Order: sequence, then structure tokens, then C-alpha cells
Amino acid sequence: MSNTITAQPGNFYAIGIGPGASDLLTVRAVKLIESADIILAPQAEGTNRSLALAAIEPYLENQEIKTINYQMKRDGQSTQERWDSVAQQVLQDCGSGKSVAMITIGDPLIFATTSYLLQGLAAEMDTSKIQVVPGISAFQTAASRFHDALTLQEDRLMLMSATDLVAVEAAFTQCETLVLYKAGGVINELLALLKKHELLTVARLVSCAEQGEGEMVIADLTEFTPQKMSYMTTMIIHCGRRNWQG
Repeated sequence: MSNTITAQPGNFYAIGIGPGASDLLTVRAVKLIESADIILAPQAEGTNRSLALAAIEPYLENQEIKTINYQMKRDGQSTQERWDSVAQQVLQDCGSGKSVAMITIGDPLIFATTSYLLQGLAAEMDTSKIQVVPGISAFQTAASRFHDALTLQEDRLMLMSATDLVAVEAAFTQCETLVLYKAGGVINELLALLKKHELLTVARLVSCAEQGEGEMVIADLTEFTPQKMSYMTTMIIHCGRRNWQG
């Protein structure tokens, strides 16, 4: 990567900014954010703060900031319609020669709102003008808190949403390490499943990683008392290890 990389006119950048700490952005992400004409910052409907925007605050100067409100609903049609309307605005801005960057917590392609926007843009925009910048994801941040390897040798790592509990239970026997996103909303049910399969002692939980005093790190769930938890809660379950000694 060139040290002089800058956002180019007419280009769109989907930028992963990591878990929310300003110093966990990649150098590439910082350079593109600093040089972009327009920054799109996602903000969940009903809130008045964008965690992503707060994380990049040290790198803001003269960029135009557009806050994109979106619904936190499991409604594929309305969600896609919302992001298709955003895509039309991006196409207009890029068409006028502006460089546009959308920032997202974590990685743009892992359970990210950016993915919806990318789908809408790809249908109408030259894909050579669409760039994706990876970011540190929640499961990487969570794993770093415990110093536990996610995989060894040929271990299988599975990443999925925690919301489908039937699929979660089936996954216990399909991998050595299971990562569950969106665990906060079904924490009681997850704890019951883990107890049923005697996996409480090998499960780890991190909520609101890199968000200061709001961060919660639980290394032993056997004594954990269920409570209302953030949507941004990740669980790592070490379902087992294979014997690779012969």
C-alpha cells in the first residue's frame, strides 16, 4: 500500500473501523477517512449517538458527515429498501465527483449494515470504484481478552448469529470453536443450552468490547447471573479439540 493513499473522486469505500477504539483502525482506514469528502455514519433508530462516528473523531476535519439512521428489525424487505435509498444518494454523490466512505464497527462484511449498501451499489456502479477495507471483528477482539487460541491445526471455526437456537445447538457438534454474535438478546436461552451440553466451563463472553466502562468480560459462565445485555455481545464456545498427534 502506498503511503500516499487517498480517497479518489467518484469512489465508494466501505471501511471497517474495528470494535470502536480509535487506535484499532488500520492505517489504510485512517488515510481514507481523512481524505474522503463524505463520511456516512450508521446510527440505530432510536439512539442519538453513532459509536462508529465517535471512534473516528480524531481523524475528522473538513469531511461532510451524513448520519444514516436504520431500523434494528429482522425485516429483510424494509431493511433492503432503506439501504437501497441510501445507495441512490451515494450514487448521486459519487456521480458528482465526490469520494464517499461508509464506516462500520467491526468488518464491513460480517453482520454489518454496510453489506446491504454494497448490494445496492454493485447493481448500478462500476465495481472498480467500490473498495472494501477490512476491520478487526468482534470475535477477534473477544478472543484477545482470554489468550485462548481460536483454532489449532485443522480445527473448525464456525461463526453465526445466536438468534437461531436450534442451529446453535446443532453447531456444538459441528466445530471445535463456535462464535456467536448477537448473544445478548438470548442470553438466558444460551446459558440453558450450554448447561444442558456441559459447555458452561468452556464458554467465554464479551459485551461492548473496547467501549470503556461498558465493556463486560466473563471468562467463567458457571456463576454468571443473566442480565439485560447489549446487542453487541459475543460468545466464544470451545466445543472440543481434535487429537492431531497421530
